[in-house]
Amino acid sequence: MSQASTALSARWPLAPASATDWLRELAGDGLTGFMPPPLPDAAWVLNAMYEHDQAPTGISHDDVHRAAIANGSVSPEIVGGIDMNTVGTVTGGGLGRAEHPGPGWKRLRWADLARRSGDPMIPDRLLPCYRCFPSVSINGSWPITIVPPTEGSMDRETWNRLIGLLRVHSPAGADTRCLAYYSPLTLGATDFENLHVRAGLLGDAEILYDNPEVGFSPSNLWAEDRSWIICTDYDLWATKVAGPASLIEVLLKDPEIEAVRLPWAP
Repeated sequence: MSQASTALSARWPLAPASATDWLRELAGDGLTGFMPPPLPDAAWVLNAMYEHDQAPTGISHDDVHRAAIANGSVSPEIVGGIDMNTVGTVTGGGLGRAEHPGPGWKRLRWADLARRSGDPMIPDRLLPCYRCFPSVSINGSWPITIVPPTEGSMDRETWNRLIGLLRVHSPAGADTRCLAYYSPLTLGATDFENLHVRAGLLGDAEILYDNPEVGFSPSNLWAEDRSWIICTDYDLWATKVAGPASLIEVLLKDPEIEAVRLPWAP
């Protein structure tokens, strides 16, 4: 067992799958994450995207990918006689964990991109996902000047900030007992009965982000007393936070986190 796995198991040992029974009753099977209703309030924390103002304009991530295929810098991935690298469109978006791309990149807030593009932050009746900002894409692919949000996982900076705010606004603070659930999809698992649940303290939650067994932040994290719960759905670009109104108001006003209410998905 690696050092990272040992540290995770010590602080967040496995818990019985039955710890999710109340979530099954509340939100269904949890295949992509247990999506909670307001408890009694809720907001959506948007995954970060980043922009580089020195990158060439008018070029998409798919353009770069196809150029790499043409010059041989991308090795063929042959499945059934078909090079999978030539199938579909490379959008530029990722799946799983993400973090700041490095020098030259800066955070691009959803609200700023909405004002610039004329697109709504989240189209009416939709959830935050790949269907947002249709006018920004170039033939279905994002411009290389932008790294779009990742699907299925919070980015590291947003995760750490949210955990910090949850500590401040939980009565027991860092000693708040919590449970974390990873969807079978994030684990590449086919066993949907023996669910992957871990138990630990909120003060140790940052370590969950680097769980060596999975490339995602937890699908759900919740306080043992059920005073709040977060859900990062496998197919979405955002995390729903359900809990007391005081917590939700803090998220909506936080200068680092970008959070919104969705009237059609409270």
